[in-house]
Amino acid sequence: MDAAAETSLQDYLRADIVAADLPDLQPLLGARDLLRAFSTLFHGGEESVMVRLLVLRAIGERGEAPDWSPQELREHFAYLDPVKFDTVIGRLRDNDLLLWDGQTQRYRISPAGRQALAAIGLLLQFNREGDELAYVTAQIAAGQAVGRVRSDDLQHLLSRLNELREDFDQAVLSGSEHRIQRAAGTLQHAWRWIEKGTQIVEDISADLELDSHTHRVAQQIGRAQSAMLRQASVFQRALSQLDRHRVHLGASGLSSSDVNRFLRELDIDKLAGIADDLLTRTAIPAFMLAPIALDVAEYELVEREREAREDQSLPPAQAAPSAEGSPAAATDFAYAENWLDQLTALAGGAPADDASLPSAPLSTVVPHDNFSLSAYRLSLLGLIGDPGAENREGVSASMARLPLAWRVETQFETIGHSGVAYMSRGRLDTLSEEELLQARQPRKRKAAAETTADGEAVDADAAPAKRKRAAKPQDDDNKKTASDDAAPKRRSKKAAKDTVPTA
Repeated sequence: MDAAAETSLQDYLRADIVAADLPDLQPLLGARDLLRAFSTLFHGGEESVMVRLLVLRAIGERGEAPDWSPQELREHFAYLDPVKFDTVIGRLRDNDLLLWDGQTQRYRISPAGRQALAAIGLLLQFNREGDELAYVTAQIAAGQAVGRVRSDDLQHLLSRLNELREDFDQAVLSGSEHRIQRAAGTLQHAWRWIEKGTQIVEDISADLELDSHTHRVAQQIGRAQSAMLRQASVFQRALSQLDRHRVHLGASGLSSSDVNRFLRELDIDKLAGIADDLLTRTAIPAFMLAPIALDVAEYELVEREREAREDQSLPPAQAAPSAEGSPAAATDFAYAENWLDQLTALAGGAPADDASLPSAPLSTVVPHDNFSLSAYRLSLLGLIGDPGAENREGVSASMARLPLAWRVETQFETIGHSGVAYMSRGRLDTLSEEELLQARQPRKRKAAAETTADGEAVDADAAPAKRKRAAKPQDDDNKKTASDDAAPKRRSKKAAKDTVPTA
């Protein structure tokens, strides 16, 4: 690598970046000799480039005798100025596009020059408008023919197909007849190359030796080509809809589209000549509202320019916020904790005169301060008896484990304070230990049934039943003696009987 060139290339990079560490730059550095050939051909003005390409292409076109003597070159390019011609030959030879053989005293095109000519010849072959798709497809076809399909070439084809599809969609959305017709013509021109690309993609997809990335790009190209093939029907429907709305000028056979097409073909001077003496006064748009027009003009003239000058860059990096400043840490559970204290006091209160457990109407304990807080307190009652509270902690878990039960009736009762006009009638009752055990019993039975089905545990109700049988007086010796095989059966039947209702 040339030291001067390396220093110059490093000037384009940041101070902490080395050119050798860039993977995308390695293919270009490896093809430096070939790129130097293109740099030689296309350096300088347009006229100099034309003369170099002219000389090099003429030398390369003589395939039967590729070697040229200096006299043959001067005779073949006699139409060029001798001094300018010698300058072109010297530049091509100094940059290794032409090779000089000292023994035979003849010129010959170098391999790098031959590759440059082949690439330029293929590019000139597809020089018409819309042939860029043909050029990319031809490159892929050539690579596929020699077994060297590059993922970069497939990406170029996929990008071009997506660009064409986007242009076609925009043409349909614009509703312009001219844009739709122009897009339809482009599609018709590219149709042959799309079909050729479809065949190539099918051959590539059938090749099992290619890597997965190339196969994936080929599949994406196939989907893009299918979408392009459906555009013909889309254009036809759009043109048919425009034809239904076309205005015909009497019986002349002309339509508004013909007039529009005629005016488009005129230059600015002819259009100005047609418009002479046609408008004698400026039309006053009475249908426009002055405030709305002023607002739109203010945005277009002032606000849009102000937005364009604003700094849209990202803010500088900052450290992550601490946990103490997070919204979750700042949550206030004071109202919930106060409500929990009141419910705990109600559940642990002294029995009433009739020896029943404490009970209170909802209209007495729920309303508090304002409507929002009252509604919040009523919503928290839904947590009482939650079966999932055994594995949680906090205010909601403590409230779910309270020995309370609440019920609501269909009647309403008037409140008239704390922002509550009326609410459903209901009561909040304290449960005894037996009632609390019965409320939790279905959950225990369900857990015991699941463990018994796995063969790893026995039903939770089987042990109390066994203890109850052991506590009964043993009157009969026959009842007291049983075989070892019968006992497990009775326990299994008992467990099955208890677990059936919860299944």
